[in-house]
Amino acid sequence: MSTVLEYPATEWAATDFHAFNVAVWDKLSADPSIAALDFRIETDRHGQILASPLASPLHGRRQVTIGSLLHQWPRLGQVISECPVSTSEGVKAIDVAWCSAEIWERFKDQSCFLKCPEICVEICSPSNTRSELEEKKRLYFAAGAREVWFCERDGSMRFFLAPESEPVAGSALVPAFPGRIA
Repeated sequence: MSTVLEYPATEWAATDFHAFNVAVWDKLSADPSIAALDFRIETDRHGQILASPLASPLHGRRQVTIGSLLHQWPRLGQVISECPVSTSEGVKAIDVAWCSAEIWERFKDQSCFLKCPEICVEICSPSNTRSELEEKKRLYFAAGAREVWFCERDGSMRFFLAPESEPVAGSALVPAFPGRIA
């Protein structure tokens, strides 16, 4: 499948990936046939659609739990689920994100964030490969994330403070965040 864009917009892919990603995302977001799909949509760096099955009930509950815990954090900011962010490899949907008031004000009215929220959380699903999660971690840090968290299939949390780092015992930004969720 090729990109949903046509020349000259396709040329942005080589010169301005944010402009390309936003143009693709805007076109996909406006398409009612895409909205009707029972799939989670992301894109690759070529503007092609990547579709994943909808999340399981446990995945959704963990999104709500993590979002609720982050919402209780006293620092001013916003919690977002399925947060679309433009990366060098297309638009990715962060399962749960927390962003400062500054980042929120910059991107709240756009179709996708051009800079990652400070905290990006991926909830691991049976369909996720380890390499896919590692790639998302790398992309999120490259796009400005300060921390990337993985909620493992058993509910344990892994916290990363840099793209190539080993997981640390807890979050530096939210030290009280639990190491395991139900």
